[in-house]
Amino acid sequence: MRVYRDDDAELSAIHHERIAVIGYGIQGRAQALNLRDSGLGVAIGNREDAYAVQARQDGFEVLDLGAAVAQAAIVLLLIPDEAQPDVFAAAIRGQLSPGSALVVAHGFSLRYHLIDVPDGVDVLLLAPRLPGRYVRDRFVAGAGVPAYVDVARDATGRAWPRLLALAKGIGATRAGAIALSVAQETELDLFSEQFTFPLIFRALEIAFEELVAAGYPPEAAVMDLHGSGELGQILVRAADVGLYTMLQADGSPACRYGVLTHRESVLDESHVRHEARRILMRIRDGAFAAELMADQRVGHPRLTALTNRSRALPLGVAERRLRDALGK
Repeated sequence: MRVYRDDDAELSAIHHERIAVIGYGIQGRAQALNLRDSGLGVAIGNREDAYAVQARQDGFEVLDLGAAVAQAAIVLLLIPDEAQPDVFAAAIRGQLSPGSALVVAHGFSLRYHLIDVPDGVDVLLLAPRLPGRYVRDRFVAGAGVPAYVDVARDATGRAWPRLLALAKGIGATRAGAIALSVAQETELDLFSEQFTFPLIFRALEIAFEELVAAGYPPEAAVMDLHGSGELGQILVRAADVGLYTMLQADGSPACRYGVLTHRESVLDESHVRHEARRILMRIRDGAFAAELMADQRVGHPRLTALTNRSRALPLGVAERRLRDALGK
């Protein structure tokens, strides 16, 4: 695995190039602020909405999408994945000039061939591994968030210096910019979202339901499962020192004994492994992308229904009562 650090990157590689950040949302604001604080020239491309208002309040020039792209040598496309194909075709593709660079923070549109980047344009991946607020907060604190990086197309012969300069500009090379292909980054990210996170969510839901059925107060069940923040802190600690080192260092004998004696009995491993392989196959063969884009084209009715249903679950109601009781 190749990991790039600050010494591998030179901001001077792009110091003279104007950068357009398209979309001032979760990643857009953080990356734009970091790049500007690194001494680079940044403008924002955004429709007239609350994000555009925020960008102006932050001191950025805000242009419509086409104008921002036309004036830029480097374009960071940071709008939601499912919106990228239509926006790219309508406002961005025709404004990209030979020798410019298109940068994405997630490989979805490239992996599933949803955008067609003109010849002569560098195509780059700069994918921070945490949401934008962490990208910004850690940068301000003098640290950074790790990122995956890849050159999908080197049309200019200087795609890598450009990419590493951008990675340095947002603070990624402080923590480590890890070389990984667009396809692998996309598939790993989607797999976490469709297998690992659902497994954790459903485990919490089942645990809550069983505890309440056994007579424990719903708010206390939420507190003990995740409401105290202990679960989050455990995972943060595991990220720093390793899962099993964390358990050995921070877990009591009762905790360690409980975890290690029950980690294989709490689920049907053959079924879970089958689901992991099925989900990964749907990611790799494009079935999930097709399903997501079909839902998006008609206004996301399925996503909306699933979101509304989840918010009405007893666990969510108990969470809200616990937050109210704690004054959160």
